[in-house]
Amino acid sequence: MTTRIAARFAALKEEGRPALVTFITAGDPDAETSLGILHALPGAGADIIELGIPFTDPMADGPAIQAAGLRALKGGQTLAKTLAMVKMFRMEEQATPIVLMGYYNPIYVYGVERFLADAREAGVDGLIIVDLPPEEDDELCLPALRAGIDFIRLATPTTDDKRLPTVLKHTAGFVYYVSITGITGSATPDADVVGRAVARIKAHTDLPVAVGFGVKTPEQAKAIAAGADGVVVGSALVEAVRHTLDREGQATANTVPAVEALVGSLSEAVRSVHR
Repeated sequence: MTTRIAARFAALKEEGRPALVTFITAGDPDAETSLGILHALPGAGADIIELGIPFTDPMADGPAIQAAGLRALKGGQTLAKTLAMVKMFRMEEQATPIVLMGYYNPIYVYGVERFLADAREAGVDGLIIVDLPPEEDDELCLPALRAGIDFIRLATPTTDDKRLPTVLKHTAGFVYYVSITGITGSATPDADVVGRAVARIKAHTDLPVAVGFGVKTPEQAKAIAAGADGVVVGSALVEAVRHTLDREGQATANTVPAVEALVGSLSEAVRSVHR
């Protein structure tokens, strides 16, 4: 069975261009606005969407995404509401892959079997669960693969050639290369260094490699995309949300358009890279 993620990367390979992967936090700054942003992303140029599951104690998220998660939790966002959000998105959009990104605790509490059934029904295509290493594949990775949901692994600058095969063993959909040693949005990646790292990973796998953490501007996205199969932008998008909020932290008429505009400029930059 070909997943939406595999189909999208295959189509982009035919087009001869990399993917723009956009991250937003589910429920930020509120459920209605977040859904509005989600609906707007494909038209603005997002090829794949990562939807963050808000969590109180994130390990890999920088200040921007942490703040977005707290805004969402304050507004009452839950894992069940996040799955419902995907289901509503699927009523209008069938082609764009959705990847849920987050931590294992909310899924464990929800119940793995129930979560995978509900995620599949809602139209979720992949999972990135930051705090589940390959040694714990029986917990969620292997059940997800059996359910037809891609399990996407993170590789980092400290993932050496000895560790890489273990990381890649059950990875599906694509490999997410973390371009910096640190948290999201905390530093700017070096495109040349990233390009060499991506080449090293691709020597071990046929899967596409998308690069994230620290990519904020169209110029950076273009530079990184030149050496990768995809570029992931997250912190810049949640900051675009934050900058449009009023003094009470509520969404304004400019919230969705601001994210749309940034995704449009990022998409234009990434689409200018040809293989």
